[in-house]
Amino acid sequence: MKKIISLLICSISLSAFASASRIKDLVTIKGVRENPLVGYGLVIGLNGTGDGGGEITNTSLKKMFQTLGLNPQKEVTSKNVAAVIVTAKLPAFGRVGQKMDVTISSIGDASSLAGGTLLVTPLKGGDGQIYAVANGAISIGGLDKGKKLATTGRIPDGGIIEKELELSFNDKKAVRMALNNPDFTTAARVERTINQELGGKYATAADATTIDVIIPTYYERKVVELIANIENYKVIADVSAKIVINERTGTLVAGGDIVLKKAAVSHRDMVLEVKGGEEGSGKRSIVAIEQSTTINDLVKALNALGTSPEDLISIFQALKQNGSLLAEIELI
Repeated sequence: MKKIISLLICSISLSAFASASRIKDLVTIKGVRENPLVGYGLVIGLNGTGDGGGEITNTSLKKMFQTLGLNPQKEVTSKNVAAVIVTAKLPAFGRVGQKMDVTISSIGDASSLAGGTLLVTPLKGGDGQIYAVANGAISIGGLDKGKKLATTGRIPDGGIIEKELELSFNDKKAVRMALNNPDFTTAARVERTINQELGGKYATAADATTIDVIIPTYYERKVVELIANIENYKVIADVSAKIVINERTGTLVAGGDIVLKKAAVSHRDMVLEVKGGEEGSGKRSIVAIEQSTTINDLVKALNALGTSPEDLISIFQALKQNGSLLAEIELI
């Protein structure tokens, strides 16, 4: 006999108590971002855990010796040396002499970079120019628990900035902001809030992502102060109605204004139907929800009957297809 869940599913809205967020947490400002740097280098001082040869490593060793005034006639091979790629992130307003962390990753046959030292390595940006140099002793944490990661390490403060990005931020006449999560409603709210706080038509939402702000005359040459004020204005960010389901772990997360309408669904050994009317004689198990039903109530009722994640996915997809569930469903 089928198990039956009797539900009173009305048109309801799952709006959580809306809380305002700082604009700082909702947007990024054009030009204010990190820039990736990359370089090729050698790690020396390994205890027999290096590459032990290879065309790239041998050629690099030979060139290094030539740079130091030596001229080896034969191929140089050593298991104490490893070829690596060095990566780092140049801060948005990085200045010459400022230090930054770098990450070192083996690209050869080295089994471990533990105990190694990175030789001086130029780090280039996407334009091919050198913006920093890196060197120092490599730190590899968690070797006892994560030996598989011994071919990747870090050098805290191992990079030094040698070239700055040209960015006259305080001379700007306008700034462009981009929402981290594009949304027309949120963009309109950000525009309205900025204009209300500044007392004029200074912000314009160009689309669901972009908000352009003209620098008021009384903030000329004080753009940093203006941005600091704007960042702390608060806006209620709108969120799309979405249900995210992780089929592997059985995790279900619902957010935004999710709406449930009246529906009746039959799935495997259970029947979901709208509460009310005469009950048939074949019904055995009834779980009644007397008040307006939410996603949380629905999931609890289904879990009480031992519903599997696969069943939940099928049920929610069926409700969405029927038009009774007004939300986007995403499987991860």
